[in-house]
Amino acid sequence: MSFSHADHFKDALAAIKREGRYRVFADIMRARGDYPKADFYTDAEGSNGGGRPITVWCSNDYLNMGQHPKVLAAMHEALDTVGAGSGGTRNISGTSHYHVELERELADLHGKEAALLFTSGFVSNDATLATLAKILPGLIIFSDEFNHASMIEGIRHGGTVKYVFRHNDMGHLEELLKAANPASPKLIAFEGVYSMDGDFAPTEAICDLADKYGALTYIDEVHGVGLYGTRGAGVAGRDGTMGRIDIVEGTLAKAFGVMGGYIATSAEIVDCIRSFAPGFIFTTSLAPAIAAGTLASIRHLKESELERERLHDRAARLKQRLMDAGLPVMDSPSHIVPVFVGDAALCKSVTDVLLKEHGIYVQPINYPTVPRGTERLRLTPSPAHSDQMMDDLVSALIQVWAQHSLKKAA
Repeated sequence: MSFSHADHFKDALAAIKREGRYRVFADIMRARGDYPKADFYTDAEGSNGGGRPITVWCSNDYLNMGQHPKVLAAMHEALDTVGAGSGGTRNISGTSHYHVELERELADLHGKEAALLFTSGFVSNDATLATLAKILPGLIIFSDEFNHASMIEGIRHGGTVKYVFRHNDMGHLEELLKAANPASPKLIAFEGVYSMDGDFAPTEAICDLADKYGALTYIDEVHGVGLYGTRGAGVAGRDGTMGRIDIVEGTLAKAFGVMGGYIATSAEIVDCIRSFAPGFIFTTSLAPAIAAGTLASIRHLKESELERERLHDRAARLKQRLMDAGLPVMDSPSHIVPVFVGDAALCKSVTDVLLKEHGIYVQPINYPTVPRGTERLRLTPSPAHSDQMMDDLVSALIQVWAQHSLKKAA
C-alpha cells in the first residue's frame, strides 16, 4: 500500500483543531479614517456583500500610522512617480532612491552607521542571525527563552552552538557566558519588548554582561521601535543603551504602520549581511511606495510625541478598567495588555463569542506562541480607542467570562 500523504495532512490539522489552536484568519476590511473600526465578512457574505461592523482590539498597527495622511500621501506620490513594483532584487534594478533614503533614515534613528531593508521582520531576523553564524567561526549565541520564532529559526539555520537563558534572568545568562570558551565569538540575542507578556528586557544589564565577556549584542525592537524613546528608537533608545547595542533589528509594520523589516548596525556588518545573506540577496525588494510611506512615517514619529503619549495613556487606562472589573490582567509595564485565560479551547471560544455576539475582534494567543496553560487574550489599545470603546469591551468581557465560567482576578 502506498503512503497516504492526504491522511497525514488531515490528521495534522485535526490534532490542532482538537486542541483549540487552529488559526482562523478573520476576513476584515479596515475603514480609512475610522480606525479601529472595520467590517467583518463571513464566507456566506463574501467580500462583495455587506460586512458587519466590528471594533478591532488586536491590531499591531499600534499608532494608526497605516492610515496617517502623511503616509498615504507619500505612498500615492511614489506610486504615481515610479509605478507599483521595484523591478527586482536590490542587485537587479530593485534599489530605488526611496530605499536608499529609508536606510539612511533608519540608521539615523538608531544612531548607527548603516541600515539594511528586508521584506519583513521575520526575514531580517532569520537572514541576519543565520548569516552571522556562518561568518563568525565558532559563534556561540545566547538566546532568551522567550525570543520570537524568527530569531529561533535564524539561529537554527545558522547551525551554530546555542545556549538558552531563562527569560530576563541575568544570573543565568552570566553562568552560561562564564562557562563558554573565552576565545569563541559570542552574541546575546534578546527582544526589547516581549510581545506576548509585554515586559521589557533589562538592556543595561545585558550590555554590562556583553562588555564583561566580550559578546556582541543583538536586540529585536519589533515591538519597541516607534513606541519608546524620544524619537521612537525603541527600548534601547529609551534606556540610553542604544550606543552599546551592536545590532538593532526592527519592523516597518507595527508602529510605523506599513511593511518590511530592517537591521541597523555598523557599515561592515551591514555590508556582510548584504553580501552573504540569501534571504536578502535573492528576494525582490520592497515596493517603492512602501518605502516612501515608511519614510514619511518614521520622519513624523521622530518629531511627534503625541501618538506615543496617547498610546501609553490608552494602555494604562484600559489596564485599570479591566482590573477594576476583576478581570485577570497579566502584569505588563508596556503598551500590550494580556488577559489570562489558561486553556486553548476556552481562549478560542471566548474570542469567537466576542466577535459573533459583541462585534469585538480579539486574537486568541495559544501554544506554540505561548506555553500551554498560559493561553490569553492579547489586547492592543491604540491612540484611537475611545473611553466608550473601552466600556464596551469591558462589558462584553464580563459577560463572556460569566458564560464560560472563567475565573476572575484573585
